[in-house]
Amino acid sequence: MAASSVIDVSAALAAGPATAAQWLVVLPAASCLLLSAVLVMLWRQPRLQQLLAVAGLAFLVLVDLLLLRQVLATGPVTMVMGRWLPPFGIAFTADLTGVLMALAAALVAFVVCLSAAGERETSGRGDGFYPMLLMLMAGVSGAFLTGDIFNLYVWFEVLLIASFGLIALGPERAQIDGALKYAVLNLVATTLFLIAVGILYAVFGTLNMADIVMKAPDLRETAPLVTLTALFLLAFGMKAAAFPVNFWLPAAYHTPRPAVAALFAGLLTKVGIYALLRVTVMLFPPEREQLEPLIATVAVATMLTGGLGALAQNDIRRMLGFVVIAGIGTVLAGLSLGGPGGIGGALFYALHSMVLMTALYLAIGEAGRIGGSFSLAALGGLYGRHAGFAGLCLCLFFAASGLPPFSGFWPKAMLVKAALDVGAWWLAGAMLLSGFLLTIAFGRVFLMAFWRPAKETAPPVLALRWQAIGPLLLLAALVVGFGAFPELLLRTVQDAEITLDNPQAYLGSVFPQGAAP
Repeated sequence: MAASSVIDVSAALAAGPATAAQWLVVLPAASCLLLSAVLVMLWRQPRLQQLLAVAGLAFLVLVDLLLLRQVLATGPVTMVMGRWLPPFGIAFTADLTGVLMALAAALVAFVVCLSAAGERETSGRGDGFYPMLLMLMAGVSGAFLTGDIFNLYVWFEVLLIASFGLIALGPERAQIDGALKYAVLNLVATTLFLIAVGILYAVFGTLNMADIVMKAPDLRETAPLVTLTALFLLAFGMKAAAFPVNFWLPAAYHTPRPAVAALFAGLLTKVGIYALLRVTVMLFPPEREQLEPLIATVAVATMLTGGLGALAQNDIRRMLGFVVIAGIGTVLAGLSLGGPGGIGGALFYALHSMVLMTALYLAIGEAGRIGGSFSLAALGGLYGRHAGFAGLCLCLFFAASGLPPFSGFWPKAMLVKAALDVGAWWLAGAMLLSGFLLTIAFGRVFLMAFWRPAKETAPPVLALRWQAIGPLLLLAALVVGFGAFPELLLRTVQDAEITLDNPQAYLGSVFPQGAAP
């Protein structure tokens, strides 16, 4: 071959070996995928599957803690695949926002895995629960830590495949019905996401998020970026269960086993929220500002739909589905406000909601088990038999309503203040009204299911399972702890908001030389 025809690709290749910190970025997704494959091979050994899953998720929490420590110390960390530098190669980039969400997700999955151990004998945990749980966590971790928007789509697909299996896992016909509704709507959202990615690539010629941030100013006058952002908003809004495309969630989340429902409520809609924050705040901030009235309108409709829907339910599992929706509306309100108060409050609320909604679904699952029903018309007498458990549930109810001194109070206070500071009194009023409606809904649940004496024809109240109470106490400790001492988390989410809003450190991690090759 002639010398003139030799292409020098050295500038596009990583010169040195990956550091230990860089390996931490890919370890969460890689370890979950590997362990999921191992658990499939242990199909006939459910007890060993259970032990390995618990150990694997504990390892995931440790890795995310180490990654958070690294990011706090040095800023965003990037790992490139196959030595190819961005934008030629796929990049995993961990910044403070992604690591916080990944750590919260790992904690939630670990606690749910502990709680599911007590359900194994009655729900057939040898049928694939643990492999699908680890596959789900691979998708969630990958989505939070990827630096490539097409790979965000790929990780969405991984977690959706696992979630389809988990929601249909069980003998009840209602689970198939719920799985069908869940699958159809999420497949539509995924298709819209893929279309948006295709348009984005046609416009920018790249899928690396940092590269898109650098090229967007030059294309803003000629490319339809507002339309593209609106398409992303629709796709991620469907995944996050925002109005008016949220009807699938209360129709599906009450059908699976309590542990699976808790996992879904804590994680899946929050991945959609994270994608919205990443795309609209970091990639296309001017376009987000133009869409602020639309986002605020959707936020108000989502909050009120969630609050009114929760009041109308007699099944407490369906009621919790509307509570999830109300929380999504609160996060969208922060997204519409922007700035440190809006984006920081939205991120704080998303982290709080991941922990709280998991705890609520686990608590209501245990309440329905010991009371023999999930219907408010049939339940009663739980306080008289299990006063401590009733007090624990009441704390979670207060937190979900945004009352002090629990973790739900502080992000709502941030968001209400941010709304009043910019004169959006109607948005602040909608957040307060939504909290008031949820307070009434949870008060109704406590009065009817816990405080009211049991009916004479009701079955006897069963004993509590320690496998359920232990994980609940851990989650409740986080809810109370971050409510009583919010300063550390508040400072951290404000730092994360700065990284999103001013991504120079993110860009410097992906392109250390200051520009794409």
